[in-house]
Amino acid sequence: MPKMNKKYTHIFFDLDNTLWDFETNSRNAMHFIFNQYKLDTVCDFNLFFETYSRHNDALWESYRNKEVVKKELTRQRFQNTFTELGMNGVDANDMNNRYLAEMPNQKLLNEGVTKILSYLKKKRYHLNIITNGFKEVQRKKVETSGLKPFFDKIFISEEIKSPKPEHDIFEYSIKSSNAKKNNSIMVGDDWDVDVLGAVNYGIDAVHYQRSHQENLTNVSYLINTSCRVYKTGEMSHLCSIL
Repeated sequence: MPKMNKKYTHIFFDLDNTLWDFETNSRNAMHFIFNQYKLDTVCDFNLFFETYSRHNDALWESYRNKEVVKKELTRQRFQNTFTELGMNGVDANDMNNRYLAEMPNQKLLNEGVTKILSYLKKKRYHLNIITNGFKEVQRKKVETSGLKPFFDKIFISEEIKSPKPEHDIFEYSIKSSNAKKNNSIMVGDDWDVDVLGAVNYGIDAVHYQRSHQENLTNVSYLINTSCRVYKTGEMSHLCSIL
């Protein structure tokens, strides 16, 4: 790997779909629970998961906008799925609890994650996680997947009571890490939540989207900002930025 400069001292990573393969892991966890309930006799799993994901995404957007609370989100994402598909006899809260308990048992990380984190840790960068999610699930994910030794701190929106892209969660994370804004950079897969959230707070950002065809590019021109914004499809490209 190429030699890195030291403009940055603190690197803040998103967790889901940036480090931890949420797409694959969440599907596998749901399939496991789906089979526990023997729901394959009443519904196709692909249809069930597609319907659930649509309701879940919409409710998370409402949760970030403080339009629903956690208890409503976790129940409604399943209840709305059952209602749309005409499924009866399954308790939404019970299925949600089983699903959340199974999630940390799924440990797949995105390609290149362990390698780049090992390198950055060796180079004495301060590594931290900023994640939207529920504390009881996110911390377990970090532990069971083997990520915990790489990170100094894990900042979870539920604990801080401020989800990305809000200003407060970035400010709290930067100050709690004894970091300086001009020496910090955010790495995440969500343009609105991770990238724009970081940039609006005043720190540089990397938009990570898994794709070997996605070369490293400077996309700062896409938004009116003095911050540096990059786009990449491979974790190894971080070496050329930092």
